Amino acid sequence: MPPSSPKPQDRGEAHIRDRGDACPGALRLHQADDGALARLRLPTGVLTERQVRLLADAADRLGDGHLSLTSRGNIELRGLGESCGAGLADVLREAGLLPSERHERVRNMVVSPLAGPEVQSWAARLDALLCAEDWTPELSGRFLFAVDDGRGDVAALSPDVTLLAAEDGTALLHVAGRTYRVAAADAPRAALTAAGAFLAAARAAGTGAWRVRELPPGQDVDVTGHLERAALAAEPVPDAVPPAGAPPLPGLAGDGTVCVLARLGRVTTAQFRALLPAAEVRVTPWRGFVLPHFADRAAAEERLGALGEAGFITRADSPWTGVTACTGRPGCAKSLSDVRADARPREGALPVHWSGCARRCGHPQGAWTDMVATGEGAYRMTVQGSTK
Repeated sequence: MPPSSPKPQDRGEAHIRDRGDACPGALRLHQADDGALARLRLPTGVLTERQVRLLADAADRLGDGHLSLTSRGNIELRGLGESCGAGLADVLREAGLLPSERHERVRNMVVSPLAGPEVQSWAARLDALLCAEDWTPELSGRFLFAVDDGRGDVAALSPDVTLLAAEDGTALLHVAGRTYRVAAADAPRAALTAAGAFLAAARAAGTGAWRVRELPPGQDVDVTGHLERAALAAEPVPDAVPPAGAPPLPGLAGDGTVCVLARLGRVTTAQFRALLPAAEVRVTPWRGFVLPHFADRAAAEERLGALGEAGFITRADSPWTGVTACTGRPGCAKSLSDVRADARPREGALPVHWSGCARRCGHPQGAWTDMVATGEGAYRMTVQGSTK
Protein backbone atom coordinates (compact mmCIF):
# COMPACT_ATOMS: atom_id res chain seq x y z
CA MET A 1 0.00 0.00 0.00
CA PRO A 2 1.51 3.43 -0.87
CA PRO A 3 2.33 5.89 1.89
CA SER A 4 -0.24 8.52 2.70
CA SER A 5 -0.09 11.98 1.19
CA PRO A 6 1.63 14.75 3.16
CA LYS A 7 -0.63 16.37 5.73
CA PRO A 8 -1.30 20.10 5.28
CA GLN A 9 0.47 21.00 8.52
CA ASP A 10 3.70 19.49 7.21
CA ARG A 11 3.89 21.73 4.16
CA GLY A 12 2.62 24.97 2.77
CA GLU A 13 5.02 27.44 4.45
CA ALA A 14 7.35 27.57 1.44
CA HIS A 15 10.05 30.22 1.44
CA ILE A 16 12.63 31.40 -1.05
CA ARG A 17 15.90 31.25 0.85
CA ASP A 18 18.45 33.34 -1.03
CA ARG A 19 21.09 33.37 1.69
CA GLY A 20 22.85 30.90 3.95
CA ASP A 21 21.59 30.02 7.38
CA ALA A 22 23.08 32.40 9.97
CA CYS A 23 21.94 30.36 12.97
CA PRO A 24 24.60 30.71 15.71
CA GLY A 25 26.56 27.79 17.04
CA ALA A 26 29.32 26.99 19.48
CA LEU A 27 31.96 28.22 17.04
CA ARG A 28 29.99 30.72 14.95
CA LEU A 29 29.14 33.32 17.57
CA HIS A 30 26.31 35.82 17.23
CA GLN A 31 27.10 39.41 18.17
CA ALA A 32 24.27 40.61 20.43
CA ASP A 33 23.92 43.90 22.27
CA ASP A 34 25.14 42.29 25.50
CA GLY A 35 28.16 40.64 23.88
CA ALA A 36 28.69 37.52 21.81
CA LEU A 37 26.33 34.54 22.06
CA ALA A 38 27.28 30.88 21.66
CA ARG A 39 24.65 28.19 21.15
CA LEU A 40 25.66 24.68 22.13
CA ARG A 41 23.75 21.75 20.63
CA LEU A 42 23.09 18.82 22.95
CA PRO A 43 21.83 16.06 20.62
CA THR A 44 21.04 13.51 23.33
CA GLY A 45 20.05 16.18 25.85
CA VAL A 46 22.38 14.57 28.40
CA LEU A 47 25.21 16.22 30.33
CA THR A 48 27.61 14.49 32.68
CA GLU A 49 28.53 16.00 36.02
CA ARG A 50 31.92 17.01 34.63
CA GLN A 51 30.33 18.71 31.64
CA VAL A 52 27.99 20.70 33.91
CA ARG A 53 30.94 21.93 35.94
CA LEU A 54 32.99 22.88 32.87
CA LEU A 55 30.09 24.80 31.30
CA ALA A 56 29.40 26.65 34.55
CA ASP A 57 33.07 27.58 34.83
CA ALA A 58 33.07 28.78 31.20
CA ALA A 59 30.00 30.95 31.78
CA ASP A 60 31.71 32.53 34.80
CA ARG A 61 35.10 33.01 33.17
CA LEU A 62 34.08 33.92 29.61
CA GLY A 63 30.44 35.03 29.81
CA ASP A 64 27.95 36.81 32.03
CA GLY A 65 27.60 34.11 34.69
CA HIS A 66 24.33 32.73 33.31
CA LEU A 67 23.18 29.95 30.98
CA SER A 68 20.08 30.16 28.82
CA LEU A 69 17.97 27.18 27.73
CA THR A 70 16.29 27.16 24.33
CA SER A 71 13.08 25.59 23.05
CA ARG A 72 15.24 22.94 21.34
CA GLY A 73 17.03 21.87 24.48
CA ASN A 74 20.18 23.79 23.59
CA ILE A 75 22.30 25.83 25.99
CA GLU A 76 23.41 29.38 25.25
CA LEU A 77 26.23 31.35 26.81
CA ARG A 78 25.83 35.13 26.54
CA GLY A 79 27.95 38.17 27.26
CA LEU A 80 31.02 36.57 25.71
CA GLY A 81 33.99 38.70 24.77
CA GLU A 82 34.87 39.12 21.10
CA SER A 83 38.13 37.18 21.46
CA CYS A 84 36.85 34.29 23.58
CA GLY A 85 35.86 31.98 20.71
CA ALA A 86 39.03 29.89 20.77
CA GLY A 87 38.93 29.58 24.55
CA LEU A 88 35.32 28.41 24.50
CA ALA A 89 36.08 25.87 21.77
CA ASP A 90 38.91 24.48 23.92
CA VAL A 91 36.53 24.09 26.87
CA LEU A 92 33.95 22.30 24.73
CA ARG A 93 36.54 19.93 23.28
CA GLU A 94 37.83 19.14 26.77
CA ALA A 95 34.25 18.43 27.87
CA GLY A 96 33.57 16.13 24.91
CA LEU A 97 30.85 18.48 23.62
CA LEU A 98 32.44 19.28 20.27
CA PRO A 99 32.97 15.98 18.42
CA SER A 100 33.14 17.66 14.98
CA GLU A 101 33.68 21.32 14.17
CA ARG A 102 32.17 20.88 10.68
CA HIS A 103 28.96 19.37 12.02
CA GLU A 104 28.31 21.22 15.27
CA ARG A 105 25.46 23.41 13.95
CA VAL A 106 23.54 20.51 12.35
CA ARG A 107 23.44 18.37 15.51
CA ASN A 108 19.86 19.54 16.15
CA MET A 109 17.90 16.93 18.05
CA VAL A 110 15.26 16.79 20.77
CA VAL A 111 14.86 13.60 22.81
CA SER A 112 12.12 12.56 25.23
CA PRO A 113 13.60 13.58 28.61
CA LEU A 114 12.25 10.48 30.36
CA ALA A 115 13.41 8.07 27.64
CA GLY A 116 14.98 4.75 28.55
CA PRO A 117 18.34 3.38 27.39
CA GLU A 118 17.26 2.12 23.96
CA VAL A 119 15.76 5.41 22.80
CA GLN A 120 18.73 7.30 24.24
CA SER A 121 20.99 4.99 22.24
CA TRP A 122 19.07 5.89 19.05
CA ALA A 123 19.85 9.55 19.67
CA ALA A 124 23.53 8.90 20.38
CA ARG A 125 23.87 6.73 17.27
CA LEU A 126 22.07 9.28 15.07
CA ASP A 127 24.42 11.99 16.34
CA ALA A 128 27.44 9.83 15.53
CA LEU A 129 26.09 9.20 12.02
CA LEU A 130 25.47 12.93 11.48
CA CYS A 131 29.06 13.70 12.44
CA ALA A 132 30.49 10.92 10.23
CA GLU A 133 29.02 12.06 6.89
CA ASP A 134 30.50 14.65 4.54
CA TRP A 135 27.08 15.74 3.23
CA THR A 136 25.28 16.44 6.51
CA PRO A 137 26.75 19.95 6.98
CA GLU A 138 24.52 20.91 4.05
CA LEU A 139 21.56 20.66 6.43
CA SER A 140 20.44 23.96 7.85
CA GLY A 141 21.11 24.81 11.47
CA ARG A 142 17.29 24.92 11.77
CA PHE A 143 16.63 21.34 10.55
CA LEU A 144 15.34 19.34 13.52
CA PHE A 145 15.33 15.64 14.45
CA ALA A 146 13.10 14.28 17.21
CA VAL A 147 13.68 10.98 19.02
CA ASP A 148 10.50 10.16 20.93
CA ASP A 149 10.04 7.30 23.37
CA GLY A 150 6.40 6.87 22.35
CA ARG A 151 4.71 9.35 24.65
CA GLY A 152 4.60 12.01 21.91
CA ASP A 153 6.26 14.80 23.88
CA VAL A 154 9.04 15.80 21.46
CA ALA A 155 7.08 14.56 18.42
CA ALA A 156 4.79 17.54 19.11
CA LEU A 157 7.60 20.07 18.57
CA SER A 158 7.27 20.26 14.76
CA PRO A 159 10.44 18.32 13.91
CA ASP A 160 11.48 17.64 10.33
CA VAL A 161 12.28 13.97 10.99
CA THR A 162 10.78 12.01 13.88
CA LEU A 163 11.74 8.62 15.29
CA LEU A 164 9.01 7.25 17.53
CA ALA A 165 9.34 4.10 19.65
CA ALA A 166 6.42 1.74 18.89
CA GLU A 167 4.82 -0.66 21.35
CA ASP A 168 5.83 -3.69 19.29
CA GLY A 169 9.53 -2.88 19.66
CA THR A 170 9.95 -1.32 16.23
CA ALA A 171 10.44 2.35 15.36
CA LEU A 172 8.17 4.66 13.39
CA LEU A 173 9.87 7.12 11.06
CA HIS A 174 7.78 10.20 10.28
CA VAL A 175 8.81 12.74 7.66
CA ALA A 176 6.91 14.97 5.21
CA GLY A 177 3.55 13.67 6.42
CA ARG A 178 4.43 10.01 5.81
CA THR A 179 5.18 7.29 8.30
CA TYR A 180 7.28 4.14 7.90
CA ARG A 181 7.87 1.24 10.28
CA VAL A 182 11.53 0.22 10.55
CA ALA A 183 13.47 -2.18 12.76
CA ALA A 184 14.69 -0.60 15.98
CA ALA A 185 18.29 -1.36 15.04
CA ASP A 186 17.83 0.57 11.78
CA ALA A 187 16.11 3.59 13.32
CA PRO A 188 19.08 6.02 13.47
CA ARG A 189 20.23 5.20 9.93
CA ALA A 190 16.66 5.54 8.63
CA ALA A 191 16.36 9.02 10.19
CA LEU A 192 19.63 10.10 8.59
CA THR A 193 18.48 8.70 5.23
CA ALA A 194 15.24 10.69 5.51
CA ALA A 195 17.30 13.85 6.00
CA GLY A 196 19.17 13.01 2.81
CA ALA A 197 15.85 12.64 1.00
CA PHE A 198 14.89 16.13 2.19
CA LEU A 199 18.15 17.60 0.87
CA ALA A 200 17.54 16.01 -2.52
CA ALA A 201 14.01 17.48 -2.55
CA ALA A 202 15.33 20.90 -1.53
CA ARG A 203 17.84 20.86 -4.39
CA ALA A 204 15.13 19.84 -6.85
CA ALA A 205 12.84 22.62 -5.61
CA GLY A 206 15.60 25.20 -5.99
CA THR A 207 14.14 27.41 -3.25
CA GLY A 208 16.91 26.96 -0.71
CA ALA A 209 14.49 25.42 1.83
CA TRP A 210 15.94 24.92 5.28
CA ARG A 211 13.13 22.74 6.63
CA VAL A 212 10.62 20.21 5.27
CA ARG A 213 7.67 22.54 5.76
CA GLU A 214 9.38 25.17 3.61
CA LEU A 215 9.34 22.97 0.51
CA PRO A 216 6.90 24.15 -2.17
CA PRO A 217 3.53 22.35 -2.25
CA GLY A 218 3.77 19.38 -4.60
CA GLN A 219 7.52 18.90 -4.11
CA ASP A 220 7.93 15.20 -3.30
CA VAL A 221 10.35 13.95 -0.65
CA ASP A 222 11.39 10.54 -1.96
CA VAL A 223 11.88 8.84 1.38
CA THR A 224 10.88 5.44 0.01
CA GLY A 225 13.49 5.55 -2.74
CA HIS A 226 16.25 6.67 -0.41
CA LEU A 227 15.42 3.95 2.12
CA GLU A 228 15.48 1.32 -0.62
CA ARG A 229 18.84 2.52 -1.94
CA ALA A 230 20.21 2.37 1.61
CA ALA A 231 18.97 -1.25 1.86
CA LEU A 232 16.70 -0.36 4.77
CA ALA A 233 13.51 -2.37 5.08
CA ALA A 234 10.58 -0.03 5.70
CA GLU A 235 6.86 -0.65 5.82
CA PRO A 236 4.62 2.32 4.97
CA VAL A 237 2.04 3.07 7.65
CA PRO A 238 -0.76 4.99 5.91
CA ASP A 239 -2.47 7.91 7.64
CA ALA A 240 -0.35 7.61 10.77
CA VAL A 241 0.15 10.83 12.71
CA PRO A 242 2.60 11.01 15.64
CA PRO A 243 0.85 11.42 18.98
CA ALA A 244 0.94 14.80 20.70
CA GLY A 245 1.98 14.17 24.26
CA ALA A 246 2.70 16.47 27.17
CA PRO A 247 6.13 17.38 28.53
CA PRO A 248 7.16 16.22 32.01
CA LEU A 249 5.76 18.53 34.67
CA PRO A 250 7.93 19.91 37.45
CA GLY A 251 8.00 17.59 40.42
CA LEU A 252 8.69 13.87 40.67
CA ALA A 253 8.24 11.47 37.75
CA GLY A 254 7.93 7.99 39.21
CA ASP A 255 9.81 7.35 42.43
CA GLY A 256 13.30 8.44 41.45
CA THR A 257 13.30 11.17 38.79
CA VAL A 258 13.35 14.90 39.52
CA CYS A 259 11.94 17.38 36.99
CA VAL A 260 12.41 21.15 37.32
CA LEU A 261 11.99 24.21 35.12
CA ALA A 262 14.24 27.25 34.88
CA ARG A 263 12.29 30.46 35.40
CA LEU A 264 12.09 32.18 31.99
CA GLY A 265 14.63 29.67 30.72
CA ARG A 266 17.68 31.23 32.35
CA VAL A 267 19.84 30.08 35.27
CA THR A 268 22.81 31.44 37.15
CA THR A 269 25.92 29.33 37.28
CA ALA A 270 25.19 28.77 40.98
CA GLN A 271 21.78 27.32 40.06
CA PHE A 272 23.37 25.20 37.34
CA ARG A 273 25.86 23.75 39.82
CA ALA A 274 23.01 23.14 42.28
CA LEU A 275 21.83 20.35 39.95
CA LEU A 276 24.85 18.36 41.14
CA PRO A 277 25.70 15.78 42.23
CA ALA A 278 23.83 13.79 39.61
CA ALA A 279 24.41 10.64 37.63
CA GLU A 280 23.41 12.73 34.61
CA VAL A 281 21.57 15.98 33.87
CA ARG A 282 19.07 15.97 31.01
CA VAL A 283 18.26 19.32 29.39
CA THR A 284 14.69 19.55 28.09
CA PRO A 285 13.22 21.58 25.20
CA TRP A 286 10.79 23.07 27.75
CA ARG A 287 13.65 24.97 29.36
CA GLY A 288 14.10 22.63 32.25
CA PHE A 289 16.16 19.78 33.62
CA VAL A 290 15.51 16.14 34.46
CA LEU A 291 17.64 14.31 37.02
CA PRO A 292 17.01 10.55 36.77
CA HIS A 293 18.24 7.57 38.75
CA PHE A 294 17.77 8.62 42.37
CA ALA A 295 17.98 5.65 44.68
CA ASP A 296 14.56 6.17 46.24
CA ARG A 297 11.69 8.62 46.51
CA ALA A 298 12.98 10.18 49.72
CA ALA A 299 16.29 11.13 48.10
CA ALA A 300 14.46 12.53 45.07
CA GLU A 301 12.14 14.60 47.27
CA GLU A 302 15.11 15.97 49.21
CA ARG A 303 16.82 17.09 45.98
CA LEU A 304 13.58 18.59 44.66
CA GLY A 305 13.25 20.68 47.81
CA ALA A 306 16.86 21.88 47.53
CA LEU A 307 16.34 22.89 43.91
CA GLY A 308 13.22 24.82 44.88
CA GLU A 309 15.30 26.76 47.41
CA ALA A 310 17.84 27.42 44.64
CA GLY A 311 15.14 29.16 42.58
CA PHE A 312 13.94 26.43 40.21
CA ILE A 313 10.26 25.83 39.46
CA THR A 314 9.51 22.54 41.21
CA ARG A 315 5.69 22.38 41.33
CA ALA A 316 3.26 21.81 38.49
CA ASP A 317 0.88 24.35 40.03
CA SER A 318 3.47 27.13 40.13
CA PRO A 319 2.14 30.26 38.37
CA TRP A 320 5.46 30.42 36.47
CA THR A 321 4.92 27.06 34.79
CA GLY A 322 4.22 27.80 31.14
CA VAL A 323 5.61 31.35 31.23
CA THR A 324 8.37 31.96 28.69
CA ALA A 325 10.10 35.02 27.27
CA CYS A 326 12.55 36.07 24.61
CA THR A 327 15.85 37.71 25.56
CA GLY A 328 14.56 41.27 25.32
CA ARG A 329 16.65 44.25 26.33
CA PRO A 330 19.53 44.73 26.91
CA GLY A 331 20.60 41.66 24.95
CA CYS A 332 18.57 42.21 21.78
CA ALA A 333 18.65 45.42 19.75
CA LYS A 334 15.27 44.67 18.18
CA SER A 335 13.45 44.44 21.49
CA LEU A 336 11.21 47.33 22.48
CA SER A 337 11.31 46.55 26.21
CA ASP A 338 13.10 44.72 29.01
CA VAL A 339 10.99 41.60 28.51
CA ARG A 340 12.40 39.47 31.31
CA ALA A 341 11.76 42.23 33.83
CA ASP A 342 8.22 42.74 32.49
CA ALA A 343 7.18 39.08 32.22
CA ARG A 344 4.76 37.69 34.76
CA PRO A 345 2.17 34.92 34.93
CA ARG A 346 -1.33 35.49 33.56
CA GLU A 347 -4.54 33.69 34.43
CA GLY A 348 -5.76 31.14 31.91
CA ALA A 349 -5.08 27.64 30.68
CA LEU A 350 -2.73 28.61 27.83
CA PRO A 351 1.02 29.10 28.09
CA VAL A 352 2.04 32.75 27.90
CA HIS A 353 5.03 34.01 25.93
CA TRP A 354 6.47 37.52 26.28
CA SER A 355 8.23 38.95 23.23
CA GLY A 356 10.13 42.17 22.69
CA CYS A 357 9.15 42.41 19.03
CA ALA A 358 6.96 40.77 16.39
CA ARG A 359 9.53 38.04 15.66
CA ARG A 360 8.34 36.24 18.85
CA CYS A 361 11.62 34.37 19.29
CA GLY A 362 11.34 31.17 21.32
CA HIS A 363 7.54 31.03 21.35
CA PRO A 364 5.89 27.72 22.33
CA GLN A 365 4.22 25.25 19.99
CA GLY A 366 0.45 24.95 19.71
CA ALA A 367 -1.71 27.73 21.15
CA TRP A 368 -0.40 30.35 23.52
CA THR A 369 -1.20 33.76 24.97
CA ASP A 370 0.99 36.14 23.03
CA MET A 371 2.36 39.25 24.76
CA VAL A 372 4.26 41.40 22.24
CA ALA A 373 5.94 44.65 23.27
CA THR A 374 4.70 47.78 21.53
CA GLY A 375 6.93 50.10 23.52
CA GLU A 376 8.75 50.35 26.83
CA GLY A 377 6.66 48.32 29.29
CA ALA A 378 3.66 48.23 26.91
CA TYR A 379 2.32 44.99 25.40
CA ARG A 380 -0.39 43.81 23.02
CA MET A 381 -2.12 40.57 24.03
CA THR A 382 -3.53 38.06 21.51
CA VAL A 383 -3.91 34.29 21.23
CA GLN A 384 -1.65 32.63 18.68
CA GLY A 385 -1.66 29.13 17.25
CA SER A 386 -4.45 26.60 17.08
CA THR A 387 -6.65 25.95 20.11
CA LYS A 388 -8.10 22.79 18.55
